[in-house]
Amino acid sequence: MTTERRPGLSVRTRLTAAVALLVTVALAGAGLIVYWVESRSLDEATQRGVEQELDEFVALQRSGDFASVRDLLSGFLQRNVPDEDELLVGWVGDGTIVRFPDDPLVRDRRFLDAVTPLVTDGGTAYLDTDRGEVRITSQPVSQGSQRGALLVVTYLDEERGELLRTMRTYAVVGLLSAVLVTAVAAWQSGRLLRPLRALRLATERTSAADLSRRLPERGNDDITALTRTVNGMLDRLEHAFAGQRQFLDDAGHELRTPLTVLRGHLELLDAGDPAEVAETRDLLLDEVDRMARLVGELILLAKSDRPDFLSPATTDVAALLAAVVTKARGLGDRDWALALADGLPDDLVLDAQRITQALLALADNAVKHTGPGARIEIGAAVVGSTLRCWVHDAGPGVAPDDRERIFQRFGRAAVPDGDEGFGLGLSIVAAIAEAHGGRAYVDPAPARGARFVVDLPAVRAATTERPPPTATTSATTEEHPWPAS
Repeated sequence: MTTERRPGLSVRTRLTAAVALLVTVALAGAGLIVYWVESRSLDEATQRGVEQELDEFVALQRSGDFASVRDLLSGFLQRNVPDEDELLVGWVGDGTIVRFPDDPLVRDRRFLDAVTPLVTDGGTAYLDTDRGEVRITSQPVSQGSQRGALLVVTYLDEERGELLRTMRTYAVVGLLSAVLVTAVAAWQSGRLLRPLRALRLATERTSAADLSRRLPERGNDDITALTRTVNGMLDRLEHAFAGQRQFLDDAGHELRTPLTVLRGHLELLDAGDPAEVAETRDLLLDEVDRMARLVGELILLAKSDRPDFLSPATTDVAALLAAVVTKARGLGDRDWALALADGLPDDLVLDAQRITQALLALADNAVKHTGPGARIEIGAAVVGSTLRCWVHDAGPGVAPDDRERIFQRFGRAAVPDGDEGFGLGLSIVAAIAEAHGGRAYVDPAPARGARFVVDLPAVRAATTERPPPTATTSATTEEHPWPAS
């Protein structure tokens, strides 16, 4: 099944475009800030240069060494050398008397019209000329009836031109930098997203028929962690699918025999013979009961992975084991014994019904492998943080090669005469133990017979007051969080 791809830009394209936009905006913003700061700096430098000229002129005027305004202006211009972008003009009466350096600007009618009001009032004016914008600052001066002014003319475009050339160079460098950063971002995003593309392709190729594909894990970053997580998910899926297939195969194999029996007897049935009909009916009902029991056990195993498989509650372990022994006496004529360690807690959290079901299954298994009057011991003790329950019989024991296989579905060892089981009892015991967060196993070193053990976490219920342990307590328990089923 293929999914329709929605039109749109790829993640790599969007990341590259975002980086290109951010870099462009950052460089443009930085350029504008630099231009604004440098423009302010140029204006301040121009203002300081003009103020320096005017301060020197005022100081020279205060010296009183000149008889007239004309002499004052001439003396100042002879003593001061303007900057390359400056023009000093002395103005007396209705026109200039001296200028330095010689500049045709002073004969321009626009210049004359702009400075006429400044000679009397002072101040600053700006004028557009053939050589660009100029700034004209006037410092009026009077001596007796004579009046004049010192004009400081500054050409602004020379300094601004240098700034503009610098900004053009910055723009070229910024553009090349943006292109380089964008190219690196495209390459890097492609490299980083390559595992995601491989992940997408792998998931597209993954199906129930082939779950063996895995992604290569390289590096130690977030994408590698994602790859590792996906591989773990594929492992679990493969294990789950394999378990389901094995489960169905085993169930089909076990159901094939009773179905064959049913079909064969029905095909050979003589409906006109009442005796044969009654006999066949009893036989088929027995097979139906076996099939119903098998289906029930399979359903129970299938439910063992569900969260609602257990209904944990506070349980008195000693009372639970005593009830199990009482119920087990109905399984067969055996020497039933109850072995309880001192100090068993009465507030452990577990599913009493499931534990009873597991222990009775072990007891039934012990009955099948022992004779009348044989001793079967059912006991419990707390070892550290573990509740250990066991069923110990005096039978022939379990061969080392069979100790793990018998807990698998339909796994069986030596089958005693009259045993009509399907090999699911011990697998149900293992499922109940695992649902509690524990395990079921065969003790490898019993003195005699077989000792089946179920280890469970000794999780105690939270209580406000708890009596202190007595001196006769042989095992203690610890509080642990309830394991997830």
